[in-house]
Amino acid sequence: MKNAFADADYWIALLNPLDQLHGKACSISPRLRGVRIITSEMVLVEVLAGLASKGHVLRQAAVKLVEQLRSNANVTIVPQTSIQFQEALKLYKDRQDKDWSLTDCASILVMQEEGISEALSYDKHFWQAGFTLLLREET
Repeated sequence: MKNAFADADYWIALLNPLDQLHGKACSISPRLRGVRIITSEMVLVEVLAGLASKGHVLRQAAVKLVEQLRSNANVTIVPQTSIQFQEALKLYKDRQDKDWSLTDCASILVMQEEGISEALSYDKHFWQAGFTLLLREET
């Protein structure tokens, strides 16, 4: 089974009809049948934070999304551990030439460890790290 890493901008775009990537995220989702989705607790923290001030409906949608992802057998959520934090911090420190966030660094490490080449993301930081960005591809 093929794997793809889902970043916060993908989840937020799915939930928020006003997001500029909403149409793209919705159009790519049906093509993900047979694809195992990998994401992380750090990414989900970004989703919850990103939608916290967007009103009750989106805030509740974010909670529901996290709950559904946690029970979806086709989704793997990588837990945030102290080891992951330390490894991401090392990459963050080592790549001062990039403006990668700590979550970006942790996500890049997860993708490398899992052998994932495609990201459900629009974030140029994944492209800088050598990954294919599915939200930037033409449909």
